Amino acid sequence: MLELEHEFRIVDIHARVEPDETRRPRAGIGDPEQLEREMHQAGVVRSVVYPGPREDGYLKANNAVARMSVGRPLVAFARVNGSRDVTTGPSIRLRNLTGRRSDDHTSPGDIEKYAYDDRFYGFKLHPPKDGLPDEEVLEELADVSLPVIVHGGADCSPKKVANELLPYDFPVILSHFGGHPLRKELMNDAIDRLDDHDHLYLDTSVVRYREPLERAIREHPDRVLFGSGAPHAHPNVAVMEILTLDVSEDAMKKVFSNNPGRVVEELAP
Repeated sequence: MLELEHEFRIVDIHARVEPDETRRPRAGIGDPEQLEREMHQAGVVRSVVYPGPREDGYLKANNAVARMSVGRPLVAFARVNGSRDVTTGPSIRLRNLTGRRSDDHTSPGDIEKYAYDDRFYGFKLHPPKDGLPDEEVLEELADVSLPVIVHGGADCSPKKVANELLPYDFPVILSHFGGHPLRKELMNDAIDRLDDHDHLYLDTSVVRYREPLERAIREHPDRVLFGSGAPHAHPNVAVMEILTLDVSEDAMKKVFSNNPGRVVEELAP
């Protein structure tokens, strides 16, 4: 794929790497070297990265991603999990009330260690795959106040995120405009919620639709952050989706660099 030509400084708030080669679905997917090459092609100077899903906790995977980020333009986020089920129903509510955190779940102590380890600059949470943290963990996230990238979509709606996470005082970066996979009504719901939640941000990863992108950038120019969604999407494609929007150059600068750099200090110039 050809290198893009543009005059913007671009940082990426949303990419995944796979530290275990045997877990990569095919050659190159999740490879930090390939991600670095693709970032260069797209003119992306730094990218937030986190590991793929695990069944037995994230300590080893997080540490591996942090090691892979050294000497590369990658900013490691620690992936966290929880004991609560994100789905709904009477049996689920009962299970969530009576369930207990296991050794494989992220604890408040884990959050504190990650927060004060100078290799990590935030957290990644995918509730449908990883569960929701309990109240003690969420309170610790609020205490350390680092940004948390949260998967948003049909199985973890903006309403669910608002009810479960936004009462706590830490920056929430809702991925995919809260509408994965391509649920425009959920994207518009997430945009509406920006009016009421000052610490809510939306990332552009795999949004695809022009209308919600342009609407969010025009109505909330300081709350939209560029995310590529790599390796599922090539950074070139993600950058072009923003470059072709009908918004001002100043708005693009905010989305590509200023806003992510304000929320994640390590991404700032």
